[in-house]
Amino acid sequence: MDIFIVMHTRYSAPSARTWWAVLLVVSFWMGTSQAQSPAGETAPLAEMMSVKQVIETGGASMYILLAMSVVGLALVWYYLFSLRRSQVVPQKFSAELKQLVSTGQWEEALQFTVKDHSALAEVAQCALAYRRGIEGGDPALVKDVMEGEGSRQASLMQNQIQYLQDIAVIAPMIGLLGTVLGMLEAFNAVALDIAKAKPMVLAAGVSKALITTAAGLMVGIPAMMAYAYFRGRVTRLLAELETVSAELLASLTRPRS
Repeated sequence: MDIFIVMHTRYSAPSARTWWAVLLVVSFWMGTSQAQSPAGETAPLAEMMSVKQVIETGGASMYILLAMSVVGLALVWYYLFSLRRSQVVPQKFSAELKQLVSTGQWEEALQFTVKDHSALAEVAQCALAYRRGIEGGDPALVKDVMEGEGSRQASLMQNQIQYLQDIAVIAPMIGLLGTVLGMLEAFNAVALDIAKAKPMVLAAGVSKALITTAAGLMVGIPAMMAYAYFRGRVTRLLAELETVSAELLASLTRPRS
């Protein structure tokens, strides 16, 4: 019996091996490209500048991107600890709860769920409270109660990881905005003083402006990869929550002998 059929969209996220393969290919390509550069070629601007100088050159956009990178890293660490089976569908708690419900100890099961704060505990607590309700719970409506709470728990987990996607989308846009503003500043400097209109001066200004675009992509790409990974993890956790909730529903709606 599908309880949370509307709770989440089924999605098969790429495996960790796929992501590592992509990273290895990209790293190899970047290393090969640098190795094939002419020996007399001028070093990139980023290699001639310190991190502090790069940030100062990029302007205000770099500080915004730096803050977004810190927030993104903090979110990744938080999700690694919060989006786990022990926080959503703990095995020991699930086994004991199934035992109490299957034996008809609904009152004890309700008190047991109050002591736990996992998503499974919240779903079971709502169902048990309604089933035991003061005015009497209709067994036919227990499913609706569990679906409602299950949908709420699914939305909470999916909304959490949505912040990573927001960072992945906004960071490159901020980087592009910084580049456009930097290029405008470079061209305006040349337009105001025609004597300085030399290709080297203009190229230097444009290269400095492109720093923000590179920084935006460096923040956005890892954020999008992290979002894809945690989206797959949330999908798996919700599928397991659905399975355990279906077993509890069968025990709750089974007529007493």
